[in-house]
Amino acid sequence: MNRIKEIIVNIFMIPDLRRRILFTLGILTVWRLGIFVPVPGVNIEAFRDMMKDISESFGAATGYIRMFSGGGALQISIFSLGIMPYITASIMFSLLIKVVPQLEALSKEGPAGYRKISQYTRLATVPICILWGTSAAFLLINQKMTLTGGFPFVFTCVLTLTAGAMFVMWLGEQITEYGIGNGASIIIMAGIIDGIPAAIKELNMAIHRGELTFEPLFLLAIYISIIAAIVYTTQAQRRIPVQYSKHIRGRRVYGGQRHYLPLRVNQAGVMPVIFASTLMMVPFMIAQFSGATWIADVFSMGNSGFWYTVLYIIFLFFFSYFWTNLYFRPVEMADQLKESGSFVPGIRPGHDTAGYLNKVMNRITLAGAAFLTVIALLPIWTAAALGVSGFVAGFLGGTGILIVVGVGLDMMQKVESHLLVREYDGFMKKGRVKGGRR
Repeated sequence: MNRIKEIIVNIFMIPDLRRRILFTLGILTVWRLGIFVPVPGVNIEAFRDMMKDISESFGAATGYIRMFSGGGALQISIFSLGIMPYITASIMFSLLIKVVPQLEALSKEGPAGYRKISQYTRLATVPICILWGTSAAFLLINQKMTLTGGFPFVFTCVLTLTAGAMFVMWLGEQITEYGIGNGASIIIMAGIIDGIPAAIKELNMAIHRGELTFEPLFLLAIYISIIAAIVYTTQAQRRIPVQYSKHIRGRRVYGGQRHYLPLRVNQAGVMPVIFASTLMMVPFMIAQFSGATWIADVFSMGNSGFWYTVLYIIFLFFFSYFWTNLYFRPVEMADQLKESGSFVPGIRPGHDTAGYLNKVMNRITLAGAAFLTVIALLPIWTAAALGVSGFVAGFLGGTGILIVVGVGLDMMQKVESHLLVREYDGFMKKGRVKGGRR
């Protein structure tokens, strides 16, 4: 406890760090207040009744909606779209950078190039918001959830949701610029954490009803163990030794030191889980609305758990390798090592080094994909084994806990860097907290 108090005191003794933390908390407060401002013209009570019925049929879908909107979509607030349109545009441009030569060249121009790509991402967010806002408006009209109808409501709804999503995007950028950590990731993390009180309330109600056959402390122990495992695996690296060539200039010898090239076990981060979950969720929802019963059975974890699990595992492994190969370029890395006069001991520079790095990355990606598979399937296994609801079990694994732990580690790394620069002790006396990709 004394150690924790000392760290907190050190954090608030640094003016710049204190200002950044308070600014981040202030922005999050503004975001949370907007969650409770409803879209004009919507029958709120009727909408809440509809969402309650939908939650019983599409528990996984509403879980993701709650996660990425911070609960705003479940209350049809002005921030219902949340940060997700911006995240969608960011993922789209992350993929395009690797396949469009013009964007790839732009990304190599440094800060100026990334500023242009960020501007393109913001512009691409607008049509995504309009598309999603229009879909939401017509859905509300079809379900008779509006107090008014026709073009005036559609225009007002689309304008409100688009403006709200762009404002949330701006809030995230302000956190990135003047706060601590990545703004978009912090907003998503805050939306996930917002669901914890509701999960505790639901768990408490189950205890009073006598539905639980185990001690709640057992669930807490599982939760802590899972977090520890995620932190350990997220920080895990395979360090490839790299030797720098010796250069003789005059009477002095330069270089010759040995360093390490760190390859993360979970190089893909949380993206494979997001993509796989989306692919499993969309066909199920379409099948439910279209009446295709056999498709709904295959993609439903309740009706056909075996096939759901098999398909989910296949998607997770596929996207783990796909996302890793998209960003990890062994040929470019080998060329950079060769140009800098570095080499991997025992491996010839150039083509052989690229083949060696690719082989090592494929092996550790297998371990990372297996780890993501276990974490992603934990909510399903926990709900079936312990008899808790999917909403409560969702905090024991899946996308949410991976995002929270990843963003938390990134924020700790940034705070620790401020402390160490000013000669304060960090969170760990030995070693440092290593940041990771989300």
